[in-house]
Amino acid sequence: MNITHVAAGVLYNAAGEVLLSSRPAGKAYAGYWEFAGGKVEAGETPEQALRREFAEELGVHIVRARAWLQKIHAYEHATVHLHFFRVFSGDWHGEPTAKEGQDLAWQRAGAYSVSPMLPANAALLEALAVPEIFSGCLKHGLHGENYRIVPPNLFSRADDALLLDADTPVPCKLTPRALWRVVANRAELAQAHDADALLWRADGEAGALSLLAVLKDGVSVPVAAYANKALCDRFGGAWQEAGLHALAVQTERQNV
Repeated sequence: MNITHVAAGVLYNAAGEVLLSSRPAGKAYAGYWEFAGGKVEAGETPEQALRREFAEELGVHIVRARAWLQKIHAYEHATVHLHFFRVFSGDWHGEPTAKEGQDLAWQRAGAYSVSPMLPANAALLEALAVPEIFSGCLKHGLHGENYRIVPPNLFSRADDALLLDADTPVPCKLTPRALWRVVANRAELAQAHDADALLWRADGEAGALSLLAVLKDGVSVPVAAYANKALCDRFGGAWQEAGLHALAVQTERQNV
């Protein structure tokens, strides 16, 4: 199968909004909205392609890009391997300009007003609403800004995300906003194929290093590291550079 590698960037402004652009006339899915980027050329890394595309298409110069998610999507015209990066407000400069005739719009995660969206972006748009910091524990749930992840016995509202072990069936009566699976190794990761997001339980240095290796291989859904504060302080920067979405700091002692 011939796969085209594409780099795409989630560009943030100082207000926390993300930039979306429409595909210009003459391209497949013209008029659909997407995250800006383009094809990885021969000899380029995905990050190098991202920097080039943003300069060429938008006049934006990226100083630092953080790896995020990787997804493979089969369109009618091509199968693409998408490498997504997040570029935060202090990590780029310039004024985004539509150099290819595309429309541009700053949008807030969870409150998008432009459409239609490119099919490959559907899950990404919800993923961007996941905050970057959580606290709590597996028994009583984890809490972030405007986001709650809870076990089945605490599930009480439609905007709760559900927290389950890697192989636990989803209770048929529950309809969560997202399904989170708790994993601690690659074997459990392979079982969690239906997860919208992952909570990686790093109980010690070995678990922290395993998570780092998995992130460097590339992940397709948001991953939060669940660990005590000492491990989060020690490994947090390396995890985030490799593609971690969030830190979930264990704040209560628990028996599990």
